Amino acid sequence: MALQGVLRFFFPREDHFYGFVEQHAKVAFEGAQALGQFANRTHSAEQAREAAALCEQQGDMLVRAMDDALAKTFVTPIDREDLHRLSSQLHAVVALNNAAAHACLMFKVSEPTPPMRRLMDMLVECTNRMIEIVPRLRKHAYAEIVSATRKLRETAKDADQVYVAAMSALVHDDSLDARHVIREKMILDDLSQAIAECDAFADTLANLAIKHG
Repeated sequence: MALQGVLRFFFPREDHFYGFVEQHAKVAFEGAQALGQFANRTHSAEQAREAAALCEQQGDMLVRAMDDALAKTFVTPIDREDLHRLSSQLHAVVALNNAAAHACLMFKVSEPTPPMRRLMDMLVECTNRMIEIVPRLRKHAYAEIVSATRKLRETAKDADQVYVAAMSALVHDDSLDARHVIREKMILDDLSQAIAECDAFADTLANLAIKHG
């Protein structure tokens, strides 16, 4: 048994670390919901940007709280490197979501294109799965985590296909001017990368489940 595993056996665990991850996952979902509402035309680009920016501010505070707690705590419920990685991946989702919302406002996108809407909806789906999976870490439901992360990663794989098809269509459409292509690419890139970070988060969770299960 590794040294930290031995220490965890003798010392009480600091379960509030799970709380940081759970709250951060909720913030990621709320940020994605703002874009989802823009995709469904119940939010304007400005409203989506305001909500996404607020989520990033909340995420910043959670990152600092996690870092401070890791610096002050000798024994953590799971490896501190894994906790830090989960926190960083979640915040990458939040930040990229905010970047996509900001790009929509900056480029005056009043109505997202079908590929944008599809990726926004898929980001909502991925982040929703994340908030369903994360509480199982506290419960040590490792088999459930492995199963649930597979579903999230399938959605992420489907999203990659949507992104590739959209980029191919942009490249091969000679009627589009450069400004239009740049605008579409920037927003699609942010959305695709946000979903890719959800996929990376799922991979970290699956590895944790295998390590501790």
